[in-house]
Amino acid sequence: MATASETPVLDTIAAMTIDSIERCHMDERTLILARISALVAMDAPAISYLAHINPAIKAEFTVEQLQDLLVAIAPVVGTARVMSAAGHIAQAFGVALALAESEAEAIAQAEAASRTAS
Repeated sequence: MATASETPVLDTIAAMTIDSIERCHMDERTLILARISALVAMDAPAISYLAHINPAIKAEFTVEQLQDLLVAIAPVVGTARVMSAAGHIAQAFGVALALAESEAEAIAQAEAASRTAS
């Protein structure tokens, strides 16, 4: 029997993603290109792009390469989907930056508290 989780939906999505990556024989860059292209084609929300920011950074994607991807798929998926995706990607980057800043601030506060306690 499965154990109860506080985040069953996220846990399921994470497990599906891990399984997909383990069974896929594409290199990191090609996999990210395929996934982002699929998100654009589906008009996915910003939260869906958020899960792909760190893998794209690890695969050394540049903003210019992401723009090239959107240009390449625009004739197939349509300009409305590409413009929607650009907005959602920008939102996802904003959330990622806010999370990183929050995490950095928490680390700095913890370090300051440990110095004060010493």
